[in-house]
Formats: sequence, C-alpha cells, structure tokens
Amino acid sequence: MAFETGLQEFDPQVWEILEAEKKRQEDSIELIASENFVSAAVREAQACVMTNKYAEGYPGKRYYGGCKWYDAIEELARERLKKLFNAEHANVQAHSGAQANMEVYFAMLQPGDTVLGMDLSQGGHLTHGSPVNFSGKWYNFVHYGVSKETETIDYDEVMRIAKECKPKLIVCVGSAYPRIVDFAEFRKIADATGALLMSDIAHVAGLIIGGEYPQPFPYCDLVTSTTQKTFRGPRGGIIMCKQEYAQAIDKAVFPGIQGGPFMHTIAAKAVAFKEAASPEFKAYAHQIVVNAKALAKRMMEDGFRLVSGGTDTHLMLADLTGKDITGKEAQVLLEEVDITLNKNMIPFDTASPNVTSGVRIGTPAVTTRGMREPEMAEISDLIAKTVANKTDETAKQQVRDAVHALCKRFPLYTK
Repeated sequence: MAFETGLQEFDPQVWEILEAEKKRQEDSIELIASENFVSAAVREAQACVMTNKYAEGYPGKRYYGGCKWYDAIEELARERLKKLFNAEHANVQAHSGAQANMEVYFAMLQPGDTVLGMDLSQGGHLTHGSPVNFSGKWYNFVHYGVSKETETIDYDEVMRIAKECKPKLIVCVGSAYPRIVDFAEFRKIADATGALLMSDIAHVAGLIIGGEYPQPFPYCDLVTSTTQKTFRGPRGGIIMCKQEYAQAIDKAVFPGIQGGPFMHTIAAKAVAFKEAASPEFKAYAHQIVVNAKALAKRMMEDGFRLVSGGTDTHLMLADLTGKDITGKEAQVLLEEVDITLNKNMIPFDTASPNVTSGVRIGTPAVTTRGMREPEMAEISDLIAKTVANKTDETAKQQVRDAVHALCKRFPLYTK
C-alpha cells in the first residue's frame, strides 16, 4: 500500500514535478516580494502527523476527542506570536492572509458598512476593497492612495476622506507600498472619525519583528498577516487584536468562516515564530532592508525610475514606461533568464492590471540565500542587461549563465 512506500516509488509523476520545482527554485533568482524559502525545520513540521486529525474549536474547547497535543501546539504558537508583537490576543488558525482579513471584517462589520482602505492600484491589497473581491462586493469601501507629487501617502488627505465618508473601519499597510506607514498618524485619523483601525502587515511582519519597521500595537485595534513573505514561515494567516475584540475574532474564524484548522500548518507556524524570536532573525530582517536599498540604488543608477524614489522596506516598484516594455512583458522576459518577479501597477497607471506599467521587486528570498549588497548590484545589472537586449538571444544566454553562477554560489538546498 501507499502507506508503506515513499513518494518517489509510489507516485513518480508527482515526485518528478516536485523535483523540477526544487531545481527551479535552486537555479533562479527569486525577487517576488511576497515569496520566501522556509527552513528545513518548518518544512518538517508542515509535513507532520498533525495533518491526520480534525481539531475544530480552540484549546480546551474542541469538538472532537484526542486533541491533547493539538491544544498544546496551538497554545504554544499563540503565546510565541503574542510575544513577538506584544499582542493581547492571537488567533493562529487563519488559512491565509486573505481569509484573516475576511474574518476581521466578518467580526467587526455588517454587510454594507463603510471601510476606508488603500487602493489596489496604488499599493493596497485585493482584500482592501477591490470591486472584483468579496471585500468590495460585500462592504462599501472608500479608497485613499498616494500623492501624485511624492507617490507616498498624504495623511492630511486621508484624514479629509475619512471625515467625509465616516468609515467604521480603516485598513492600513498594503502589498505594494515601498515606504513605512505611520501607524500613529492612522490612529489620529481613526480617533477623529470614530473608526476601528486595522493593519494588514502581511508584507512587513518580519521587518517589524526585526525592528526595521514600527510595531502596529498599541496604535492598531486589529492586525492581520500572512506567515510567509518576510516572516519566512509556512503559507498561512494570523490575526492579533486587543483583548476586547478577542471573542468576536475567534468566533469569526470558527465557526464563522472556517471549519477544522490546519494543525500541521499551525505546528509549522510555531516553529517559524521561534525562529523569528532569534537574534539571527533580527540580523536577517536588517539585511533584507539593506539589500533592498542597495538594489534600489543600483537600479536607479542602471536607469530605472522607482516609485517614490526608492524604498524603506523589502520591496520596490520599477516604472518601465521609459523602457519600451510593459510589466507583463518584463515578467515573461526575465523569467526566460531565470529571474522571477511580478508585473505590478504603478500609481496612476494607464495600463490595465493584466498588463501594467511596472514590476514589483523584493529582497526577502535572495537574502535568505545569503546574498548581500554586492549581489544586489549584480542582480540589477542583469535585469538591466536583459531589458536592454529583449531580442538578443546571445545576451539573454549570457544573463542566464550569470544567474546560474550566482545561484550556485548561494545554494538553497543541501539535499
């Protein structure tokens, strides 16, 4: 039976696909800002025996028997997470960042309530009120964006919009905003309009833990995040909040939105939370930002215009309107030379979301591999050479060879 054989022996087709993906990761420069590589310990926990059981409910209040060790691992994960962010309450059951956001809305809002969030086209997230997403369909989202002059958030303008629309909830931080968000300013806006304040820190959670980005508490009432990206954990979601909202949040997660939690993933989250509490992680988070600033500086020297003129975080947006190439074309072109990034709209973009005028570039994954400032300059030069030689197969092969040589110097998997 399959129980008695390994994957390679039982299902070679799946095994070969997984091995091919492993090779792609090993041989590619990963610049997608929302992606990272987990440790061997996290991978081991993700594949653990806790995948075998339902554990609906919460520690001490399960609907099935046999949950002694499930209670223990969830409590451990919750306590580790609270300590990382100085949070009063934590829920580690959310399956993803999008579901975490859904669960906060479900707990705090009624359908049709007004919410103020950042526009997707200017740095927000799909779940911050995009009309094609549940958030934009179920709630009355009003959006703020960035200033045309600075391409950064104008807090006076956000205050004006908030006073005008009187939101029940304000959402801050996004998925493509390269600058630090001022939680204290958003708290002033929330207090002035009687709104709750939620931050979606999915992209910057690891930077916050490492001291490279401000802590959302005590300014925010509710905080959501993924556990991958700069957090470098398994794919999943988390919710943290002030104690007064704990019961509503837990009920929204279960039984409101989800059934049984993925306890194997919660085990992996617990491991990632321990990793994040280490001095090594603090150094890692610092290097992410150092690398991002070094990459941004070299990209501007290589002739790219960056939105807002650079970055404070792990990501940057490159405006390609002066390069005779769209974001979509650049994504495809760079993938041909084993550099992976994603097309992305820039503020006030005139191209469609499926085409875009820019690309989003991040440094968490290359930093995990051990690359530092000299490699960031090398990566920028390789991107520039590829974009400048779109149809030159010889040049593209030269870039591809350089990418593979760079990746070989910083191996990802040892076995």
